[in-house]
Amino acid sequence: MFERPKEDKELGLHKAWIATFVAIGVVIALIAFLALNKGPTKQSVQASAAMATAKADPVGDLKIERATMQKDSLGATAVWAVTFTNKSDRFTYINIVYQTQYMGADNKVLAENKGTITTSIRPNAEQTSEIRDIAYPVGVAWYKFKVTDATAKVE
Repeated sequence: MFERPKEDKELGLHKAWIATFVAIGVVIALIAFLALNKGPTKQSVQASAAMATAKADPVGDLKIERATMQKDSLGATAVWAVTFTNKSDRFTYINIVYQTQYMGADNKVLAENKGTITTSIRPNAEQTSEIRDIAYPVGVAWYKFKVTDATAKVE
């Protein structure tokens, strides 16, 4: 007559199963969260990008197709028109560092200048830049323009 109904026993067992499934779900969610957030760190991404750009060769990749020099309208400043071709398939070059030399008839350097062109040349692209250089030296027999460095970005 004072027997406990079976429902209480079944209800307790049911609660135990629910608690077990909830605990398993929490563990699975924690493992998934850690696995998804464990990807490459910012430092490792930066290091791999630095390694890739270390293989860049701006002097070899940036070919000067044409470099012409004229004096400005007053005849005082050398103005260069330089057409570059980026022969690289991977790298975009920015901040191109150049050197100009002005030589006399005896092949001695009369003047030299270094500067930076703040342009961006994409892979396999061509670009012309106009550069106002130094005051044109007296007695120039010939002159040259060359690329000495540039900053590479991986495309």
